[in-house]
Amino acid sequence: MVIRARSAVLAGILAAGSVLAAPAAVAQQQQSAVPAVQWGACPEGSLNNVPPADKPLFSCATYTVPLDHDKPRKETISLALMRRAASNQAQRIGSLFLNPGGPGGSGWGMPRSGRAIFQPEVLDRFDLVGFDPRGVAQSTPLRCFTTNEEANEVFGRMALVPVTKQQINDTVDAYADYSQYCARNAGDLLKHMTTKDVAQDLDLLRQAVGDKKLTYVGFSYGTLLGATYVNMFPRNSRAIILDGNVDPALRLSNGLQYDRERARGFEIALDAYLKRCDAEGAKCGFSDGNPRAKFDEIRDHLRKEPITLPTGDTVTLDSFTGAVASNLYNPAALKPLADALQGVYNVLHPPVSAQLAQSDLSVFTTINKTGKYDMPADTPYTSDDSYQAVNCTDKPFPRIPALIPLLAHQWERESPTFGRFQIFSDPLGCATWPVKHPDPYRGPWDRKTENPVLVVGNYYDPATQYEFSKRMVQQLDNAVLLSVDSFGHCILGDSLGVDKAAANYLINLETPKPGQVYQPNVQPF
Repeated sequence: MVIRARSAVLAGILAAGSVLAAPAAVAQQQQSAVPAVQWGACPEGSLNNVPPADKPLFSCATYTVPLDHDKPRKETISLALMRRAASNQAQRIGSLFLNPGGPGGSGWGMPRSGRAIFQPEVLDRFDLVGFDPRGVAQSTPLRCFTTNEEANEVFGRMALVPVTKQQINDTVDAYADYSQYCARNAGDLLKHMTTKDVAQDLDLLRQAVGDKKLTYVGFSYGTLLGATYVNMFPRNSRAIILDGNVDPALRLSNGLQYDRERARGFEIALDAYLKRCDAEGAKCGFSDGNPRAKFDEIRDHLRKEPITLPTGDTVTLDSFTGAVASNLYNPAALKPLADALQGVYNVLHPPVSAQLAQSDLSVFTTINKTGKYDMPADTPYTSDDSYQAVNCTDKPFPRIPALIPLLAHQWERESPTFGRFQIFSDPLGCATWPVKHPDPYRGPWDRKTENPVLVVGNYYDPATQYEFSKRMVQQLDNAVLLSVDSFGHCILGDSLGVDKAAANYLINLETPKPGQVYQPNVQPF
């Protein structure tokens, strides 16, 4: 999901012709048979956490697809797949493909989490198929660096929320260097990382596992992949669930405005969280006083200087903003987050007759990292840079790096906590991206599918605000919105009502009645 990409920054922080011509080319491609997936044993150790009774159901494979779908007989790349076979083969419906988001999230191991996401009847009737999209992890990876030393030097100069002139200059320069490394090292794959490319890969995989139509569940960015697929291949779409939705039309037409609205989504989720904390009283460790005013005081203090904790660790604006953003993804983290916020506030306003709250404050001092910054220098670079590659080819941005610091003030006025955080990510990184004339799928988004698409949106999703899910339904020709009165990013596996509705849809192709609002299994407090 998107937070994975922000973690990377935190670590130092279809066819030829026009889009409208694509369906004809796609139809021609479908007329030719493709080789079947050759399933075999999974790598040693990859199934250690799978229940022993389930291990015989798992198999893995590598599948070859064209680097450039316009030139299918030339260079190829490999995609890594994992399958959990349907428990009841006699009643098997087909394969259920999964994508976790990102872009750049590894979906290869998702079948191992099938019990946590789906109802048992789904596991009985479908093979769960996870795959690493092109450029990601165990598939042919897109790598901008050759050593971790190179990556550490670049990411180490990026501030997550640059405020001072020095921080801003260093971050702008580091992103420009990042782009140069990608131009130098990533090779031809760099030009073929659009969501359109991944959708074409997915249709080949659908054929290769023997399915006449696609059954698919996509989370976060995976909703864009799903929306792209159903519009490029509407006749090949069986049952599609999109959980935690992007706004496809906006994302593919105006990256700057899309990210500006993403910042607002984080602000909406944060404000709802602080209001819920206030309403819950003693159940929320940050409720004493005015949670909104207390939070703003901490943030504004950190803009000027770090806060030193009793342990000697420091909370910076970067670590604070990154931690709050990350924890808003997970409802289970919201109660501990409230305790940690109170602990930091107590440093600014020590209690008169009590010790400082014994909260776990490491959430604000330990930055989530994806490994790039933690690995020994000079060792081969084994991560990938697919997040940047996909976003910078899909989302159009002004190619003017100097514009970003100027717009940051405006975004910050609109979204005080996350405006600057958001604009110094993709809008800056993509301003110097070496692929200058990408060819993504930009619509139309209203091609007719036989069955409705099931769109799921949480009211207080920080990364893909609820309004995006409403727009997804409006843009698709045939879709039903399932709303959830929940915090957190995505919901499948965390709401019994949603999970049962999803199972009925996947198996029986029955959608819930429009207008229903579901509840999560657990509330934050």
